[in-house]
Amino acid sequence: MSFQAPNRDILPRRPVIIGDQLKQRGSGQLQTHVYPATGQATCEITMAGPQDVDEAVKAARAAFPAWRALPGDKRRDLMLKLASLIEQNLQPLAELLTIENGAPMIAGPFMVMDAVQKFRYYGGWADKIQGQTIATWGSPSHNYVVYEPYGVIGAIVPWNGPLYAATMVLAPALAAGNCVVVKSPELAPFSVMRLGELFLEAGFPPGVVNTLVGGPDVGEAIVSHKGVDKVQFVGSGATAKKVLRSASESLKPCGLELGGKSAVLVFADADLQQAARRGLSGAISASGQGCVNGTRLLVERPIYEQYLQMLAGVAPHIKVGDPYDKSTIMGPIITEAAVTRILGVVETAKQEGGRVLVGGGRLGGDYASGYYLPITLIADVKSDSSLAQNEVFGPVLAVTPFDSEDEAIALANASDYGLGAYVHTENLRRAHYLASQMQAGLVQVNGSGEGMQPNLPFGGMKHSGHGRLGGEQGLHEFLQVKNVWMGIARQPPQAAK
Repeated sequence: MSFQAPNRDILPRRPVIIGDQLKQRGSGQLQTHVYPATGQATCEITMAGPQDVDEAVKAARAAFPAWRALPGDKRRDLMLKLASLIEQNLQPLAELLTIENGAPMIAGPFMVMDAVQKFRYYGGWADKIQGQTIATWGSPSHNYVVYEPYGVIGAIVPWNGPLYAATMVLAPALAAGNCVVVKSPELAPFSVMRLGELFLEAGFPPGVVNTLVGGPDVGEAIVSHKGVDKVQFVGSGATAKKVLRSASESLKPCGLELGGKSAVLVFADADLQQAARRGLSGAISASGQGCVNGTRLLVERPIYEQYLQMLAGVAPHIKVGDPYDKSTIMGPIITEAAVTRILGVVETAKQEGGRVLVGGGRLGGDYASGYYLPITLIADVKSDSSLAQNEVFGPVLAVTPFDSEDEAIALANASDYGLGAYVHTENLRRAHYLASQMQAGLVQVNGSGEGMQPNLPFGGMKHSGHGRLGGEQGLHEFLQVKNVWMGIARQPPQAAK
């Protein structure tokens, strides 16, 4: 079997876009991009450096007064124009998603259309940001609330879904009247690079959106820059702690969308065929490299072995292969180092008593040069084991039995994370009760990802972060509240005639 080589002709060549300057070289380090499906180099990029961050922030600050003052209907029209331009570029953008991190071509168009929907949804909000009048007492006065943009937002997005994460921040931030400096991830830079070009092609004023491909030094420079008014970080908890320490020097607010170890609760009254298909999605989606993926399967004991057999029967038939092949369901892992780390997690799980039913090793043969792992299903995982507690970010599912609703709730919440939770049951009372008990920002009943549309708020609890992206709540993440109290002078009484 031969793998299709990525189309290098469509790769964007501007790793730094500051104002209206599209630079083919940044001031930072040289980075070789590797296509994870084959392990072969795609191209070299001279990334941005801290000097570029300073220039980008200055450009954003210069653009902010006019962008903030632009009437909401004008911002709306620009965002709708951008959405149409993204849709017109659907196929090349989808292919960039495949090249940058090995996402299967079957998934790319859906990810691009999600970006389209985000700009259309938040474009609709741009002319509807309203204040509030509040009744007062004690003295004659008029009081009102207004919502104002922060100024310059620094956005740092991850490699596993760069276009998805970038647009999740950019759309509400721009609708609210902010300007943005966004760091495109060095491991998967291309979709955000192209998006930066499309902003200028759509007619956005230079400096409103500035894109920089960069590593940790660029992220640190964005967070610590005095000209950045708020940071929105999407990534790992370990990096988020560094972000918060750096931002604390200037007391800069930070929105955090972090990792997860989301539980999937399967009850005996569930539609088991559906629950099995959706149970595997935590390993299939992005090859398990997704923050909200359901990777802890908690299964009611009477159906435990049956459910395991169903999972083990389906998993080997999930097509893993060339991302360009439209029959491929799962693509590669992002790097060689990630493969080694994930295999180490599997070995530790076995030592802790886990039972490997399928998978557990690297794919060889035609897949040997790429970074491929199959779905790995590990049963009898103890709730306090490292596999049950730690995010793997790979196609590894941990399965644990439970005996009662209360035990299921306790197991689901026995995690430092709180991003997603998935419940499979046909009992409506149980569904609503469990939803009320889950310590997670997103709860889906008989689902596995459908609740990720732009008009719905998304975010975590506990170590999965704070703040919300999506919906009206996501708009208000990028607005500050100002209260205005206006005293009314009493008129002196008229003299008696």
